[in-house]
Amino acid sequence: MTFRSRLAIAFTVAAAVPLVLLGLGVRREMTTQLGRQADRGVDVRVAELAAYLAADIRGTRNRLRTHAQGLADDNRFRLAIGAGRAAERRWLLDWASEVIRLGGLDLLQLRDEEGRILSSGHFRNEYDRLSPSVPAALADAGENGGGSLVRVRAPDGDLLVLATVDSFRVAGRRFTLTGGTVMDSSRMAGLSADEIQVSLVVGGSTTRDAVAELPLRYLDEPAGVSGIARLVVTRDRGPLEALLRGVNRWFVAALALTFLFAVGIALWLASLVSRPLAELADKTSQLDLDRLDQDFETDVGRGDEIGALARLLDTMTGRLRASASRLRDAERRAATGDLARQVNHDMKNGLAPIRHVLRHFAETAEREPERLAAIFQERRATIESSVEYLENLARNYARLAPALARSPCDARVILSEIARAAGPDVVVEVLPGDPVPPVRADAVVLRRILENLVANAVEALDGKPGRVSLRSDAVRDGGEPKVRISVTDTGRGMTREELNRAFDDFYTTKAAGTGLGLSVVRRLVTDLGGTLRVETAPGQGSTFAVEIPAA
Repeated sequence: MTFRSRLAIAFTVAAAVPLVLLGLGVRREMTTQLGRQADRGVDVRVAELAAYLAADIRGTRNRLRTHAQGLADDNRFRLAIGAGRAAERRWLLDWASEVIRLGGLDLLQLRDEEGRILSSGHFRNEYDRLSPSVPAALADAGENGGGSLVRVRAPDGDLLVLATVDSFRVAGRRFTLTGGTVMDSSRMAGLSADEIQVSLVVGGSTTRDAVAELPLRYLDEPAGVSGIARLVVTRDRGPLEALLRGVNRWFVAALALTFLFAVGIALWLASLVSRPLAELADKTSQLDLDRLDQDFETDVGRGDEIGALARLLDTMTGRLRASASRLRDAERRAATGDLARQVNHDMKNGLAPIRHVLRHFAETAEREPERLAAIFQERRATIESSVEYLENLARNYARLAPALARSPCDARVILSEIARAAGPDVVVEVLPGDPVPPVRADAVVLRRILENLVANAVEALDGKPGRVSLRSDAVRDGGEPKVRISVTDTGRGMTREELNRAFDDFYTTKAAGTGLGLSVVRRLVTDLGGTLRVETAPGQGSTFAVEIPAA
């Protein structure tokens, strides 16, 4: 065998084997990464669908509760359900139609305790028909934390709605409000996105191509049939398969060209062959998802097999750059979602005092209206303080990553404002103590810390009689003057396992909690240069102590 033959064989093997391994590795890695990305997209979409349905049901339930309170306070309704005049009867028949025109609901029906329809918004002529099955089924679904899909009659055909129920009592009688939003094809189309499609399946077997399903209770009122419906999530695999076919074609083409290139280049000097291959190999060896800055422009313009290989690698690098960019975009969207949940958590804490004051106003107006002006003057400072807190919070979030505006702050003043803003159902008191120096902190940040700690302490009482005590003391830590602010509750306390995870992001033991409160507290205390300590035991309450440097 001649040297040229041996060189051709050796060069062919040396060029083809790495290319085969590279192609197979790239194909496998692309398939794995794209498959994982698609699975993450499905998981995110399923979570979004579940959150969307839960939010829709909560919104419907809140509207029903508002309408129920309105009816309970309306004298026309009391006349209509009693021995009222014909005018009140007509008003009741038209009530649901008028309310449904305000928007937000596609189904609204009012029933008495026997299940008789007193007013129907989507189909006025349904009045006086007995239909107890719908509220019974929806009440059972509501007790289990969700709504139901209900098919009801309408003037132009049946309606399929995502519905829930609320009830109230007037004059010793129980009435039920049923409401919901329509689930039609246009709404299903709106839930689909990109390569992920969402469809509604009522009855039947599991769809073969389904990648995820969300079950919903189902009731067909006209037919008297109940069962389970499903939101079925499917994924279009066509783009991925087309991409793999393209990769296979490029791989086969590159392998063929490399074989021809190896045989032909054996006739030339080995030095002319080794140099460009070594450069390509060096650039290729440095490629990974964290370093995609390599380019092959030097060899792309060549018209030989090395140029073909360079173009293939350049195309592959471009696709990897695009995939990495999409991953970074997904991470940014996730970070934005985390920020949105934190903003929601902080705004809820700021709105809680205003809600308590308004509830106090309502109770005073009902029981002692002559004291309303005095109560307003008494609680006015709480409202103004809460509004100022929300405005400062909004300005801070507008800057997204604001620098802390440290200045001397009186911790006892902030504690007093928080105590005054507490609701009437729980005792929040500021314990007397020795005078303490001002702390050097951002007043808005310090209030956020204490608002979160007090809110957690109140929730730890679980609605039972208890007390939340606030205290500030002057201490020294290695000669440095500090102010210790303590929040103590007489609630349920925490176990060692709960305490170990209490400051983790999104960890919560509450059904409606976000898991951000203590995580935010820990971060903000660190930003202020302070420390946070916790003393707790199951059944004996908890004490959170924040130490901030004195001004």
